[in-house]
Amino acid sequence: MRTWDVIVIGAGAAGLMAAGKAAEEGASALVLEKNPRPGVKVGITGKGRCNVTNIADVKTFMDHVVSNGRFLYSSFHSFSNLDVMEFFEKMGVPVKEERGGRIFPVSDRASDIVAALARYGSEAGARLHLKEEVNAVEPEEGYWSVITGQGAYRGKAVVIATGGRSYPRTGSTGDGYRWAETLGHSVTPRRPGLVPLVCRESWIRKLQGLSLRNTAVWVTERGGKVVCRDFGELLFTHFGISGPVVLSASSYMQRWLAQNGLDFGEAGFVFHMDLKPGLDEDALDKRLLRDFEKFALRDFQNALDDLLPQTLIPVILERSGIPAGTKVNAITREQRSALRNLLKDFTVTVHQSRGMEEAIITMGGVDVREINPKTMESKRCPGLFFAGEVLDVDALTGGFNLQIAFSTGVAAGVYAADRRFQ
Repeated sequence: MRTWDVIVIGAGAAGLMAAGKAAEEGASALVLEKNPRPGVKVGITGKGRCNVTNIADVKTFMDHVVSNGRFLYSSFHSFSNLDVMEFFEKMGVPVKEERGGRIFPVSDRASDIVAALARYGSEAGARLHLKEEVNAVEPEEGYWSVITGQGAYRGKAVVIATGGRSYPRTGSTGDGYRWAETLGHSVTPRRPGLVPLVCRESWIRKLQGLSLRNTAVWVTERGGKVVCRDFGELLFTHFGISGPVVLSASSYMQRWLAQNGLDFGEAGFVFHMDLKPGLDEDALDKRLLRDFEKFALRDFQNALDDLLPQTLIPVILERSGIPAGTKVNAITREQRSALRNLLKDFTVTVHQSRGMEEAIITMGGVDVREINPKTMESKRCPGLFFAGEVLDVDALTGGFNLQIAFSTGVAAGVYAADRRFQ
C-alpha cells in the first residue's frame, strides 16, 4: 500500500485546486475521481461557459453568500476573486468581465477552465486516478486509509471534495456526507439550491419561453412577510419559472423553509413581479391613459401591443377582469386602476422546486462549526479536510459558488500538505 502525503477525493473545482496546491507545497498528492474525466460539473456551469468568480468587493461578495458567510472570510482573503483571475491568466486562460461583475473565460469555454485546473495539478506533480470510486475512508493510527474498488491507499491527510447532491448525473451523489457522518461529523439537512420553481397556475404554460429581462421581483411567505427581493431576468417554463432572479430567490426560500421547519407545500410562497419597474404607479397610469387615448376605438384585447410582449397579453387580459371585447374608451377608472396594479404586482404561487435533479447547488452539508475556517481541517478528526460544496456553505448565482470552491480548496490543499510534518 503506497503512502501519500495528501489524498483528495473528487476532481471537481475544489478537489483539483486542493491537489494542485498541496503538490505545489511539496506534498505528494493523489486525486481519486469516479468519473472518466475530471471537472464534469465545472464543465456544464454557466451554460457551458463557466462563470469562475465575480469582481465584487468583499462586502458585496459576502452579501451574496446565503449560508454561513462568516465561515468564508479567512479562506476568501487567502485566495480571493482577484487571485482566481490571476491564477487562470497565468494558466493561459484569459478572463473577461460581464454584466453583474461575472467573470468568464474569454473563450467562453468551460472546458478551458477544467483543462487549466487539471494541468495545474499535473504540472505541480499531483497524480490523478480516473474511474476509481472510493468506497470508504477510515482512520489509522497517524494516517488515513482510503479504500476503492481497485485497492487501498494510505495518506497523512485526506481532503473530501466530493461536491453535494445536485446534478447527480455528474457524479454528485452525496458520498462525502456519508463518510462525514460515519466519522462523527454533523451534516445539516440538504435542500436543492438555485433551482427552478414549480407554480400552481394552469395558465403558466401559455407563457412558456417568455423571458422578462428587467423585472423587479419579490417573494412573500404565507404571513405576507417579504422573504427576498431582486431585479433582473426570469424565464417562464412549462412548469413555472426559472432564470437568474428565480434561482437566487429559490435559495432564500429554502433557507426560510429550513429556519421554519416547513416544506414548500406549507409555506404559501407567492412570487411577485413588477412588470414595469421603471415606472411608478402615477407614471404607469399616465402611460396607460396615453395608450388608451391612442387606441380609444379598439377593443381592449387589441390595445396592449405597445405595452406588453405578445405572449403575455392573453394572460393579462384574463387576469385583469376587463372583458377582452370592451372598447378602450369605455374602460372605467377602476378597471384601469386594477390593470395598473396587476402590472405592478403580477403574481404566481409557488408549489414546489424542481428538486436536486435540476438544482445548481446543494444547500446544507458538513456543519461548518466543526471545521476550522482557516485550514478546512476537521475539529473532530485531525488530518481530515473538507472543501467545496460538501460543506454547509452556498451562495447566489454570479460566480460566487465556484469562488467558494476555489478558496476552500486552496486552504485545504495548503494545510493538508502541512500534515506531512506532523
